[in-house]
Amino acid sequence: MTSIDQVIANGPFQASWDSLKQCTIPDWYQDAKFGIFIHWGLYAVPAFGNEWYPRNMYLQGSDEFKHHVQTYGPHTKFGYKDFIPLFKAEKYDPDHWAQLFKKAGARYVVPVAEHHDGFAMYDSAFSNWTAAKMGPKRDLIGELAEAVRKQELVFGVSNHRAEHWWFMNGGKDFDSDVQDDHYSDFYGPAMPGPRNWEDEAWHSRNWEPKPDKGYLLDWLARNCELVDKYQPQIVWFDWWIGQNAFAPYLQKFAAYYYNRGAQWNRGVAINYKHEAFTEGTAVYDVERGQLSGIRRLFWQTDTAVSKNSWGYVNNQDYKTVDDIVDDLVDIVSKNGALLLNIGPRPDGTIPEPEEQLLLGIGEWLAQNGEAIYGTRPWKVFGEGPTQISEGQFTDTKRSAFTGQDIRFTTKGDTLYAIALAWPGETVTIQALGRKVRLWSGEIADVQLVGHPGKLAWRRSADGLTIQLPDQPPCQHAFVFRIRG
Repeated sequence: MTSIDQVIANGPFQASWDSLKQCTIPDWYQDAKFGIFIHWGLYAVPAFGNEWYPRNMYLQGSDEFKHHVQTYGPHTKFGYKDFIPLFKAEKYDPDHWAQLFKKAGARYVVPVAEHHDGFAMYDSAFSNWTAAKMGPKRDLIGELAEAVRKQELVFGVSNHRAEHWWFMNGGKDFDSDVQDDHYSDFYGPAMPGPRNWEDEAWHSRNWEPKPDKGYLLDWLARNCELVDKYQPQIVWFDWWIGQNAFAPYLQKFAAYYYNRGAQWNRGVAINYKHEAFTEGTAVYDVERGQLSGIRRLFWQTDTAVSKNSWGYVNNQDYKTVDDIVDDLVDIVSKNGALLLNIGPRPDGTIPEPEEQLLLGIGEWLAQNGEAIYGTRPWKVFGEGPTQISEGQFTDTKRSAFTGQDIRFTTKGDTLYAIALAWPGETVTIQALGRKVRLWSGEIADVQLVGHPGKLAWRRSADGLTIQLPDQPPCQHAFVFRIRG
């Protein structure tokens, strides 16, 4: 704690919300717009259910519990720890990953350094239960950090250590290896708590028993170690840091991290959910969801290429490139960024459908990225009939976008109007009507990005109507470049 306190005492940021409000969102982050999230861990070995397999396999009566007993035997003979030798990462090629992410058009990369299961994917001095010391015996995070920076992408990490307080508690309810003292430093406190999302107590900020001081100090030390070892420019946290008991430790971590960023002369940022941080002290993140309008402060959506799991499983239900591009455009128009997750196999390969999805997004961005990278919101985010349900876990609930759904971004004196489906023979952008008064002055030029010819257009009181070519210039959202 002495070194943590010293860094805080000697830096521009102190461990208080008022001091942390002096942080600024790095320009690189606001310009980047698109990043890759990576859920990769022991849970990829069973490849069943989702990345919460380690919890659910110990919840009696769950599908994962039944599958585990049928496939691997009783929990006293084969527990979660026994997946470690099967997690070999023998085909892991971080340079290939980084090259793929660059081709996808991503500007930053955020692997999970430790998930709720307590198995660290990095070389930690605080645990023997790490990929550097067991399983593949490689510092998987460190290798990826080097490869990502070689591609001139920004590197970040996520840490879900907070949730480990209770994550494996189902194993305390019956005869299992969670109760074996030999493994207590892996399975963690496994403290009691509500069983599932439907329990009202699940959404409380005051779970009992609360994390104790020893656990909270350990959480702080592990996160500061991650910062010092890998110098990430994003640290992403899941929702459970919103417990009231974490508040003073969040302030300490943020002050430490922001002061380190100042020492490195690199812009850094923290992601949080719900109300874990005071507004203006970190970057708000919406899980598998969006916002209905422009947020004054920069924000982020984290979601996955799969609808049913963040980690690798055998029956992924994938989104389409069109789904993801449309959501990216909608999020950027509202002052946000998209952090898109993939789930590699235990051998370290990225599933082929996920590679193809990323390459498809990259193909669209290679042509149309000028309307995404480095842009800022316009006076309104867009127009059109399709409604966005605001909040967490809503990104698969919206209707398909239409050719009348338009989103706006700006860069300098250029306005980009992006149609989220091909409108047909013409499109009318109502926000650019003379009577609406959102565009001051005259419109001098209208172009369709990727189309070499000129467009016929006219502006009236009711909108800007553009005559479209017979063939669209790409397969997904369609970008109009408009200048005065």
